[in-house]
Amino acid sequence: MKILVIKFRHIGDVLLSTPLVDNLKNCYPNSIIDFIVNKECTDMLSYNPNINQIIEYDRSSIKKMGLFSKFLEEIKFLCNIRKKYDLVINLTEGERGALISYFSQAKLKLGFPVRKGIFSKINIFDITADDKKIQHTIEKDLQFITLLGKKINKTKVSIYWTDETDGDVDKILKENDINEYIHIHPVSRWMFKCWEDDRMARIIDYFIQDKKIKVVITGAPLQHEQDRIEKILSHCQTKPLNLSGKLTLKHLACLSSRAKLFFGVDSAPAHIAAATNTPTCILFGASEASKWGGWDNNGNNLYLNSGIQENGRHLVFAEEDHTIIYKDGIKKCQGMLNISADSVIQKLNEKL
Repeated sequence: MKILVIKFRHIGDVLLSTPLVDNLKNCYPNSIIDFIVNKECTDMLSYNPNINQIIEYDRSSIKKMGLFSKFLEEIKFLCNIRKKYDLVINLTEGERGALISYFSQAKLKLGFPVRKGIFSKINIFDITADDKKIQHTIEKDLQFITLLGKKINKTKVSIYWTDETDGDVDKILKENDINEYIHIHPVSRWMFKCWEDDRMARIIDYFIQDKKIKVVITGAPLQHEQDRIEKILSHCQTKPLNLSGKLTLKHLACLSSRAKLFFGVDSAPAHIAAATNTPTCILFGASEASKWGGWDNNGNNLYLNSGIQENGRHLVFAEEDHTIIYKDGIKKCQGMLNISADSVIQKLNEKL
């Protein structure tokens, strides 16, 4: 059986689809599984032994093309997947995944109802899953195993890297005389998800001064993230190791796997850290912990509400008020403002 999985989402979302892939391979041991993702998400799936081919959709390059070139590129992409698959599973509610599913002409097509556009009026899928129920993103994707009449066997999120990546991280830690450390990724691609700079700085100082443990900071190689991290560090009394903009996603995953604890806001690196079985402490003031809370690979997962909660090895600070506000012209979320540094430090003292 040839299976195609489609997920046009961001980095963390794609990583959280790996339990579905593992279950598909378990249910259909002789299957060949291909996966379509946006190009920037490839590192979340590469080296996965259950995936035959990662098909990249280079969205940013295609958007820059002229109208005719763009049309030809889209047609070429569709032709490459046409009549090749027995089963297609589309994990998003957007039109692009529905379009690919439709043109694949697969014998069996599963997906979520398309929310808008022409494909919302066409019966694309043979079987549709529930996208309304409030559940964790992993559980949402795993619906398809049950809909196929199979039993869910695994719920582990997996990410893989090479020995070379291990060696690179070993070298970085050795050069900076670091053994035990806390990994802090203080920013998100969506800046309104970030905590106040002075509060994040206080947590960095807390680990270094009070707990006598080193801190390693990471961030994406994007100017707005680099600038935000510099502002945070300007509030610090201590000097953590700042590796922001210097690591690939694979290096970041490897670094997380060695840490005593990951601390940060809801972001792809938070999900990556949880996937490596490192305990996480994640702040949810702009997104729903019930859908995105740190996933415990040991299977000790609970339904997460608001408040301070433990989910297996992971600690979650969740606020319900996701109202967007503007302070001095800067977009923020009320929920993040509601989380105090004192409450976080108090719980960390108990946890550590």
